[in-house]
Amino acid sequence: MNADLHQLAAQSTPTAAMIKTLGLVSAICGLIIVGAYQLTFDAVADNKRIATERAVFKVLPAAKSIAEFVALPAGGMEKIGTGETPAGAVKFFAAYDGDGKLAGIAAEGGAKGYADTVRIMFGYQPECQCVVGIGVVSMRETPGIGDKILTDKDFLANFTELDAKLNAELKALANEVKTVKHGSKTNPWQIDAISGATITSRAVGKAINDSAQVLLPKIVPALEQLKAKS
Repeated sequence: MNADLHQLAAQSTPTAAMIKTLGLVSAICGLIIVGAYQLTFDAVADNKRIATERAVFKVLPAAKSIAEFVALPAGGMEKIGTGETPAGAVKFFAAYDGDGKLAGIAAEGGAKGYADTVRIMFGYQPECQCVVGIGVVSMRETPGIGDKILTDKDFLANFTELDAKLNAELKALANEVKTVKHGSKTNPWQIDAISGATITSRAVGKAINDSAQVLLPKIVPALEQLKAKS
């Protein structure tokens, strides 16, 4: 009987030691991962901020400086950093020219593309009530096909003055921004798709429309407040 107990103890000892070793290794790996995350967090945040700022300047070339705001759920806006961001607030950027005048507004939008969500930045010009440029924040579309939204001159021409006027009540866009089949655009609020990259083209249109429908009714009636912050 005693011999059996000694044999059982001998068999269990290597297993216990293995469990302890694995636990120690897991703990060390966890500390390394947490440490690496903490060490790189600020750098990642800075890189993201820089990329976002570059996208704003790309879609609003006249801009010399930008300020980050949130559009409030009940209307109006406030500069980020003045307090806790309310639930339902929408982030956007106000861009100013060299004289401190409002050069436009930039905001992000996203929609499902062919491979994944296509996130874009678009510039809005209050004077013409139109979208005047787009840039890609992130996407994973097929190289040589979906990424044509960055290089196709005819497609990019859609965003020189893409109509984004509000309706009479200032509650929504007067006309939905929508991508149409290549060569069938007839209205200034339509986007002429890229032949062979229709899904990605539609994602751009939906991203702009969905974002503008939420953002513009909140800030357009209060543009004087925005201009006063320049």
